Amino acid sequence: MSAAVLLLMAGGGALIGFLLAVLGAGGSILLLPLLISGAGLPTREAVPLSLLAVTLLAVANAGPYLRRRQVAPRPALILGVPALAGSWIGGTLVKHGLIPEPIQLGVFAAAALVAAWLLSRRPSTTGSGSRSAPLALAGQGVLVGLLTGIAGVGGGFAIVPALVLLAGLPMPLASGTSLVLIATNSLVALEALGHWPAAGLPLLAPLVGGGLVGAIGGQALAPRLSDRHLRQGFAALLVGSALLTGAEAFQRQRHLSAAIPSLPAVSPQR
Repeated sequence: MSAAVLLLMAGGGALIGFLLAVLGAGGSILLLPLLISGAGLPTREAVPLSLLAVTLLAVANAGPYLRRRQVAPRPALILGVPALAGSWIGGTLVKHGLIPEPIQLGVFAAAALVAAWLLSRRPSTTGSGSRSAPLALAGQGVLVGLLTGIAGVGGGFAIVPALVLLAGLPMPLASGTSLVLIATNSLVALEALGHWPAAGLPLLAPLVGGGLVGAIGGQALAPRLSDRHLRQGFAALLVGSALLTGAEAFQRQRHLSAAIPSLPAVSPQR
């Protein structure tokens, strides 16, 4: 690995650690495009490496939220248990080659845009009291898990909007709950994939090292940020990452199409 790539990973890791500390999400939203576009890894290596790095950073950032008791156990269980099942299913589908690489990236980009749109709406004042909220939250958990297994994301970009909009949690509480779910969700998806990213492991040290540095700054800043600013910043992050990943999916699809040789014309038999 070149020095430029290692520096890029360290800088990206610092930003990811900062975002995880402040938002309880956003790590994998940036990490997957960083590994694919920045480091040039194939999706087969980038997905498990993303899961591994995000797991480590989520665990490191969950500590302050746990000390401040900013974790909601009931919504975490309602969303988290179905998410684990979805992670296993999604990772198994990828493991058996049933989902092409451009589809993986396209699903990621589409989900990020939908989450940004949902999060930009006003918070629901009845989400936590609605009878259908637990069922909707469980359904969202399955979708989050599928995204984790298919696209190699921790799922925080979908977990946080679900907790805010469906469970009625404020952003700080949703962020802390999200970090706990990200760590468990990513581990299940990594196990389901059944592929250890040996070729990309040299990138793990600068990613995690930079992430820990960024986390220190994020943990100091997080308690001072307003709920509205957190929501707006998170929505902007989602849109930017979706555009970057969507462009990468388009390029991968073009390369795949160009690699398929055209069939020779067959002259009719006389």
